[in-house]
Amino acid sequence: MASDPSKTEQATPKRIEDARKKGNVAKSQEVGKAISILAGLTALSFWMVQVGREMMSIFRRYLTVSPDIELTDTRLVAMGLDLAASMGKMLLPVMLLMVVVQIVVLRWQVGKLWTTEVFQFKWERFNPVNGLKRMFASLQTFVRLGKSILQAICIGIAPILVVKGEFENFPGLYHMDAGGITVYILTMGAKVTTYALIPMIVIAAADLIYQRWEYAENLKMSKDELKDERKQMEGDMFIKGKMRQKMMAMSSKRMLQDVPKADVVITNPTHIALALRYNAEEAPAPVVLAKGADKVAERIKEIAREHKVPIRENKPLARALYKQTEIGDMIPAELFQAVAIILAQIWKSKNRGGAGQ
Repeated sequence: MASDPSKTEQATPKRIEDARKKGNVAKSQEVGKAISILAGLTALSFWMVQVGREMMSIFRRYLTVSPDIELTDTRLVAMGLDLAASMGKMLLPVMLLMVVVQIVVLRWQVGKLWTTEVFQFKWERFNPVNGLKRMFASLQTFVRLGKSILQAICIGIAPILVVKGEFENFPGLYHMDAGGITVYILTMGAKVTTYALIPMIVIAAADLIYQRWEYAENLKMSKDELKDERKQMEGDMFIKGKMRQKMMAMSSKRMLQDVPKADVVITNPTHIALALRYNAEEAPAPVVLAKGADKVAERIKEIAREHKVPIRENKPLARALYKQTEIGDMIPAELFQAVAIILAQIWKSKNRGGAGQ
């Protein structure tokens, strides 16, 4: 929690993004635990038949062992490995599902995030004074302690409640076969998990709210920090603006250098100008070499006159080309005919001995 009373302002998007890059995000581990356990319990309800079969198989193998068999070390190890394999076969799909659910819940909480900052070595993590402060003078420490105590109470009370309510049913287990005992054990296990899970979900919801509140509090800024960030961003924007202007100027210069290569310049007549070139070996349709409005359009026309590039006025065509194309684009198919007519007139005029500007 922010200890500086001067930090009264909510964090800006930039501060939040900087914190995310360092791996500092709001997340609750309890939400992942509760939802993954719920997913596991749900999966077990659908996987119950297979689990029952495996448990019955285990009961038959180990409860029907002949008393005359000598339990040597080798046999005990083999029995232990067989039991582990059977338990793994029974529970592995459920465990894998719980892992996937845990990952999905974490992704839901923090969004798309990958950073190596959390793995970097930092000396302050090994400062004993800071460690003692976090242990004994931190609200988060007491919150974690409170969560642990509540969860321990819930997990401890759940089996007591279930067992207490099942006392009268225990004698009947003596007359049950392996199948009946299996069903009874699975049912009781699901009931114990459910009793413990309900308060865990409540704790997880409260913890998620607290973690997000604490995260916002820790990222709060002072008025001076807001001013400094604003000045920094304005400076960055100024520099970016200058760079953008230079890039546009260079792009405009390169564009104007291509105007002499054009076959025709289409104008609006005064506000818009586009230089077009058609070469069947380069492209199947005329290509826009340059385009511009106002002063840029005037400069395009000046260069066209200097290099004797024909200029033709066609307001609808110029407007359509200006809206629908960028430099380097081929003209749209619906404008082929209009441009083809102009180019045909120009080439016909050139064949007669004049550029026809």
